Amino acid sequence: MEKQRGDYRAGTPEKNNPGSGKTSPKKPSSAEAPEVILFDRKYPIPEELLKKLRYEYLRREFWVPLELKEGKIVVIVDNPDNIIKRDMIENILQTKAVKYVAASRQDIWKFIEYFYGIYDPAKADDDLLAEENNEAKQEAETDEPAEDVNIIKIVNDAIDYAYDRRASDIHIEPDVKDRVVNFRLRIDGECIHYKTFPYEYHAAIVSRIKIMSNLDITEKRLPQDGKIKYKVPGVEEIELRVATLPTHGYVEDVVLRLLTRGKIMTLEELRMPDEIYNNFKAQLTKPYGLILLVGPTGSGKTTTAHAALHIINKPNIKIWTAEDPVEITQQGIRQLQVHHKIGLGFAAAMRSFLRADPDVIMVGEMRDHETAKMGIEASTTGHLVMSTLHTNNAPETIVRLLDIGIDPFAFADSLLCVLAQRLVRCLCVKCKDAYHPTPAEYAELAHHYGEKAFAALNIAGYDKLLLYRARGCAECNNMGYRGRTGIFELLIATDNIKQMIVNRKSIAAIRKTAMTEGMRTLLQSGVRKVLDGETDLMEVLSVCIR
Repeated sequence: MEKQRGDYRAGTPEKNNPGSGKTSPKKPSSAEAPEVILFDRKYPIPEELLKKLRYEYLRREFWVPLELKEGKIVVIVDNPDNIIKRDMIENILQTKAVKYVAASRQDIWKFIEYFYGIYDPAKADDDLLAEENNEAKQEAETDEPAEDVNIIKIVNDAIDYAYDRRASDIHIEPDVKDRVVNFRLRIDGECIHYKTFPYEYHAAIVSRIKIMSNLDITEKRLPQDGKIKYKVPGVEEIELRVATLPTHGYVEDVVLRLLTRGKIMTLEELRMPDEIYNNFKAQLTKPYGLILLVGPTGSGKTTTAHAALHIINKPNIKIWTAEDPVEITQQGIRQLQVHHKIGLGFAAAMRSFLRADPDVIMVGEMRDHETAKMGIEASTTGHLVMSTLHTNNAPETIVRLLDIGIDPFAFADSLLCVLAQRLVRCLCVKCKDAYHPTPAEYAELAHHYGEKAFAALNIAGYDKLLLYRARGCAECNNMGYRGRTGIFELLIATDNIKQMIVNRKSIAAIRKTAMTEGMRTLLQSGVRKVLDGETDLMEVLSVCIR
């Protein structure tokens, strides 16, 4: 071992110190003195040796592999003479070829922080930190001085702020061109800028999140998924779903989704129109059949599903759910978290449920032929089955399932209804402006609703009709919108609709028949929200086209 190298220094180890937490090694012979390693950032990160080791474990046990040298793994440890710890280390590393070298607990901690990309300026090397901060100031501007930046604080503050602002997602986006790290929050469906940090912190921020979600910090080329359980001050524990994605420039983006665990909304709180509410609730009383909830990601399908289950959930009813992830919990419902990596998907869960004496089954998603087939079979054998799909509207859902190979006879026999939904931003009640629409705006509302159907509503003329538009105030962060509401489209599987399913009719034909029988489209539902003063037409047209 080279003694000229700044990382290794020969000499007598420091004496016992209550602050160091280190036991002195045995007294060396006069012929040789033990090696003591001091922290040095010039060491390359031993990524291969760290692959199966967890950051929290190493910090708790105070040891870390340093390098592979001459066929042996060099491990720094606070007490090289601890036989029990040596056996434990060799079992974990699965080799006896280990060379133990002493280091203080403080230096071991610094090596662990350095290897895992966690830079704590309060404890890092002063000279190097000053150099990094000077570079950071030149590269990008931050909202706070660089010397005060703490990676752990950055991540925690972002989560706390997002929770306080009712954000659904946090987007962390390193920008290679502008040399900054952008944080954006999705609030009420819109991405809003939060903060910008120096580009030099992107690796440490990503590593911190990977450590919190137990992901592989050495894997930067493949997407990874994980979860974080996080304690918001003054609030019970929340859960975040983590997704990392490699992006251009050899960096990684991170998206954190905040899951509002445990919050159950009732059907009444969803503010469905009266006719849709009554018809949908009537379908939930059926003893068997298939109920489909459809819409894009983030349209509130899971919230509606649990609101429906809340009505069904009685002591004499056995309910099984398969979800990915389990976002909302209810007492009395047995919920299963699917794990695709081990082969426990929705179809496998459905097969198991049928052997577990269910009355009601809720499946997170019918994304393939096997799951859809199992759901239809379950609904025709005496079970009420509820599931979600990613489709644009209710008539399209029927054709989509037929296209993936579902038997039209069994499908028609089992289907009870299809509920499509979207979420639109509500106008801020504190600052929305009332106004009379122009003749052109009035005509546009009639066009989107349908001239004949609009005339049947007996709406006042444009010079007497009051609509509302966004303005912006401190209450809504000058956005003009606060909160969201749902718009719905309910297709009931009547005898005519069932016959059209068997005959494989087109989407347009199914829609026309359903509207003749009383179905209100998503766009019509949205226009009614506009007329009621809850939102504006621009918001409605941003989420649906018919």
